[in-house]
Amino acid sequence: MGNCWVLAFLLPVIATEAAVIVGGGVGIGVGGGIGGGGGVWIGGGINTPSTPTASRAYTALQAWKSVITDDPLGVTKSWVGPNVCSYKGVFCSDSRDFMGNPAGEVVAAIDLNHANLQGILVKELSLLTDLSIFHLNSNRFSGSVPLSFRELSSLTELDLSNNHFSGAFPATVVYIPNLVYLDLRFNSFSGPIPDDLFDKKLDAIFLNNNLFDGELPQNLGNSPASVINLANNRFTGTIPFSLGYMGIKEILFLNNQLTGCIPQGVGMWADLQVLDVSSNSLMGHLPDSLSCLGAIEVLNVAHNKLSGELPDLVCSLRRLLNLTVAANFFSGLSQDCDNLFFRNVGFDFSMNCIPGKEMQRPEPDCSAVPGGGLSCLRIPSARPFVCGTLLGAQITTTP
Repeated sequence: MGNCWVLAFLLPVIATEAAVIVGGGVGIGVGGGIGGGGGVWIGGGINTPSTPTASRAYTALQAWKSVITDDPLGVTKSWVGPNVCSYKGVFCSDSRDFMGNPAGEVVAAIDLNHANLQGILVKELSLLTDLSIFHLNSNRFSGSVPLSFRELSSLTELDLSNNHFSGAFPATVVYIPNLVYLDLRFNSFSGPIPDDLFDKKLDAIFLNNNLFDGELPQNLGNSPASVINLANNRFTGTIPFSLGYMGIKEILFLNNQLTGCIPQGVGMWADLQVLDVSSNSLMGHLPDSLSCLGAIEVLNVAHNKLSGELPDLVCSLRRLLNLTVAANFFSGLSQDCDNLFFRNVGFDFSMNCIPGKEMQRPEPDCSAVPGGGLSCLRIPSARPFVCGTLLGAQITTTP
């Protein structure tokens, strides 16, 4: 693995004593972080902002400061006066007009990760139309995301993770035109997620550790995202078959309330490296199309109600580093699965129904396999399975 999602942005000019860290989780210039403050203000007046853009930024940040009710690290003590580029956690860059001429400094990034601020977001933040990065990871902000955020036409990264936001999915984020990174994890958002989310050109979607529920949108497969994390919510229903059309690298469904089968469509994830569907109520056999996941490194289907024999098609995947099938109802292992130990692959098959193996379920638990009458789409076994193309609900193989 080792492919932590990182999206690098090259802002034209950022103050030399500070750097913008992209992708969440690291505070900048806050509470002893990197650098002591924001970017350098060029051409600013002493008492009033020097340009209309600077005036709007000043209005936005002062309106926000007025509703921050607790600031134990004193971050906003520097938010005084019109020179907004000297505010801690605020970073500026040069801008140019439509003719390419210098047009002064603009607020390009706000990074207040780990600032422990308490408050809410205000509609005036939409005045920061040049803002491309907005990181608030690990604070105590609550309430909802203002509808005016749809006016942040330059915003590419929105990280609101590890706060106290609540209510319905903030639908306004779907209308932020250039957003590519969305991180809402570790909040208290609830209810369903909108279909429109997966029609956006997002590269990373983190919704894990909230209270989202309802069925997963059937158009989830439309998303071009390389990472989608839906773990630790309350989603129900089945995994959408449309997922077969995705070019995703990591997708996590763990610890929800999903039912039905693992769809054959997963075999179309040619670049998939991590698939985790553990701790749900999935039933039936593992789809043969898992053998098409030539790049898979971590496959976790533990704590479901899956059954049948664990096939060679899965255990022969050459890039596997970890295979976890524990706490299911598998009844046997193929020879290739036994060989995983010689390949130094992490392999946990405990608490199944495999004869002759240690740490299995007691016999009474194995007498009635859950989902015995469940009909899952299966590849005909008249000849060896060959990775192919999925069209609608059918499988067409290639010689």
